[in-house]
Order: sequence, then C-alpha cells, then structure tokens
Amino acid sequence: MAAADGISPSPRAGAPPQAASLPPPDGQQGRRRPSGARWRPKGQHNSGDSVPLLYVVVLAVVQGITEFLPISSSGHLELAWQLMDKAAVALPDPSHRLILFVAVHIGTLFAVLVYFWRDVAALALGLWRLISLRGGTQSKLLINIVVATLPLVAAGYLLKDIALTTLYDIRVIAWTTIGFGVVLFLADRLGMTLRRVEHLNVAGALIIGLAQVLALIPGTSRSGITMSAARILGYERVESARISLLLAIPAILGAGALEGYELYRLGDLQLGSDVALAAGLAFVSALVAIAAMMFWLRRASFLPFVIYRLALGGVLLWMLHEGYFAGWAPS
Repeated sequence: MAAADGISPSPRAGAPPQAASLPPPDGQQGRRRPSGARWRPKGQHNSGDSVPLLYVVVLAVVQGITEFLPISSSGHLELAWQLMDKAAVALPDPSHRLILFVAVHIGTLFAVLVYFWRDVAALALGLWRLISLRGGTQSKLLINIVVATLPLVAAGYLLKDIALTTLYDIRVIAWTTIGFGVVLFLADRLGMTLRRVEHLNVAGALIIGLAQVLALIPGTSRSGITMSAARILGYERVESARISLLLAIPAILGAGALEGYELYRLGDLQLGSDVALAAGLAFVSALVAIAAMMFWLRRASFLPFVIYRLALGGVLLWMLHEGYFAGWAPS
C-alpha cells in the first residue's frame, strides 16, 4: 500500500543522521520520516526544495507494478529504499513523500478504472438503480463490493496504528511474503474453477472482505489474499483477480483520503511536475501490470507469483541476516 499494498505508505528506515533538524511537530513524534527529511513547522516549506528524480521514478514504478499483483508492495518498497540509501537519495521534506504517495495512488486508481471501465460503469448504474429503488445485477455487484469493503474499513480504523508500528517489521514482511505465498499456492491448487463475478453473493463477499483484513499485516498483499479467498470459494483465476481489483477501488480511495488528510495537516505544498510524473508513471506501470496479469491468468496458474514471493521473502531474510536492515527499526 500497500498501503499494506496500496493501503498506507511504507515507513522508511536506515536514514543517515541529519544535523540541525527541527523537532517533529506536536502529534508527530512517533512517526517515521523518510531518509534525509527534516521536519518544519506547519506551512513552512522551502519552495526551492526538489524531489530527486530517482525517488519519483522508483516509487511510482514499484508501487504501480506491485499494487495489483499478488506479490506484496511492502517488501519491494523496502528493497527500493535500501537501493536509494546506497545511492544517497534523500527527500528534502517529509511532506513530499506523502504527496507522492497520494499521486501514485491517483495513478493506480485511474489504471484500474480504465482497465475495468465496463465494471465501473456497471457499478455506477447499480448505484443509480439503488437510488431509484430498483434492483438488478449491477446493484447486486455494488452491494457485494460494499459488503466486502466494510471489514477493511472497520479493521483499518481500529488497527491502523498497530499495523504501521508493532507489525511493521522486516521479519514480519519477509515471513508473511513467504507464508501467504504458500496460501496462494494451496488456494490455487485446491480451489475449483466454477464461479464468475456474477455468482458472487453477500456471504461470499463478506468472506473475501474478512480475508482482506489480513492485508493490514505488512507483506500479506491485499491482492494476494483476496485472490486466494476467491479461489478457495471456487472462482476462476481471472474472476478472482477481477474481484480483487474491483475491491481495490474503495481501498485505494480510502488510503488516498488518509494520506491526503495527513498531507493537509502538514500544511500547504506547491504541486508541480514531480506529482504529475509520479501519477503518470504509476498509471502506466499499473495498467501494464494489470493487463499482463490478466493475460497470464487466462492461460495459466498463480505459480509464477508464488515462486516470486518465496524468492522475495528469502532475499529479505538473507538481507536481514547480513545486516542490510541494521538501521531499520519500527517507531
């Protein structure tokens, strides 16, 4: 996120010490800040500060590709931060990271809206039919999406701080990347391929929604756990991905709203080319990733994603053992 995967920004760690930094503003003492960032009082930003191009490109492309694939964005972002630490890439202001996360979420949101425009149109029609007190398949789909989203909203409100502090640990990310990769393998291997999105009912939507709550654990992958739940319920691979990506729409909207609120609390910012570039790159990356995944799932299984998750988790554990995350610590 992903937000656990598109749900919330990834904390940063391993940042070099900065001299003469101001203390965090009230209420921000327990929050991590990105590498090289200095806290400034609300509303005081240096208009000359610029975000490094490498940071914008890496964040947008990594988040765009991993937002919807069942491989978890948390682990990839931590690897990206390590590479940028090696390249001495730093942000001049903490609020820049927030606004970039808002930008990439806007980009990925537009990607899923464009790819699934027919389903989005059906949801809009379903809303209109509900307002008009009429039923139909479109209204049923909208209701199921809402039902599947409610558990995440409730759990996110209650557990957000725990997910971003206590649970946000490299070991947790590594082991959940591996563990839920195994879950995806078993669900894909054992699940039948009988159902389509049109067969989704309230009970099935609630089960998938409850599974989506696990995405608050960093490294789980919101896409991965919802696809796993759908496969266990007997949905075809493509249909499982379709359900998962439709559920991503309210999830990304919620994550973007929270990040936007945090950005508002930090004060006014000048929006510029960095934001447009981040949103554009995230849009293109996400759209290509979605198209490639759907193309693959029409012809084959989730096995490549499972293998990739096992490899990524192994790399993270090896890096942890070798001390690459020595400066990393949850707030």
